[in-house]
Amino acid sequence: MILTIYQVDAFTDQVFKGNPAAVCPLSEWISDDLLQKIASENNLSETAFYVPKDNKFEIRWFTPTAEVDLCGHATLAAAFVLFTQEGFSKKILEFYSPRSGDLSVIVEEDSFVLNFPADDYKEVELSDQFLELTDRTPIAVYKGKTDFMLVFEKQEDIQNLKPNLLLISQIEARGIIVTAKGNDHDFVSRFFAPAVGVNEDPVCGSAHTTLTPFWASQLNKKMLTAFQLSERTGSLTCTLLNDRVKLSGKAVLYLKGEIYV
Repeated sequence: MILTIYQVDAFTDQVFKGNPAAVCPLSEWISDDLLQKIASENNLSETAFYVPKDNKFEIRWFTPTAEVDLCGHATLAAAFVLFTQEGFSKKILEFYSPRSGDLSVIVEEDSFVLNFPADDYKEVELSDQFLELTDRTPIAVYKGKTDFMLVFEKQEDIQNLKPNLLLISQIEARGIIVTAKGNDHDFVSRFFAPAVGVNEDPVCGSAHTTLTPFWASQLNKKMLTAFQLSERTGSLTCTLLNDRVKLSGKAVLYLKGEIYV
């Protein structure tokens, strides 16, 4: 079997920045075992697979070790592939995820705008368990659908923070988001998910479904600028629309090839 594969740097307009994702278009679903093996071989934080279905595209996302419920940057990468490489020409691109429902993408000028469900989160006790996850002291912790979010006092805490990946891998969650108010952006963040094979995700779109409603509430504004302080860095514009979040970013193609399985 020969499959086409793309690698796209998402949430950036420069190669080697943002978050790299692999995208594999399929005409029909192949076995879950083979999907996972391809993602493991790619060894990127996410590989997206999609199949045309009922005027939409059914989409799934895999880290090197597990399938996940939602992935922003790989969805953006898949939209980039469809719009710029695979001839999709409608105004609205509609994805469907068996785990997260309907997800749409539109192009506005040179940016791709994702429409995702906003996360529900609640504050939890700042126990010793959370104080030990990094070498910095958070001021609050929240629990979302899949992640914990640790809030810190200032941007420099996020920039200089050192995670304890072993302890993070043992918490009952996909991973942890760390965040603070930004100096030049509304907020900054990083994301660690060693339990699913991603020690640090360069730019995590799904984390921003938690970050956006939180910071919209804190800053009393609906549209926010975000910057992820990973080594590669990445930028997003985030808009809260009631129970939905719009995430806007750019993307650039790194490679196109074939895989033989």
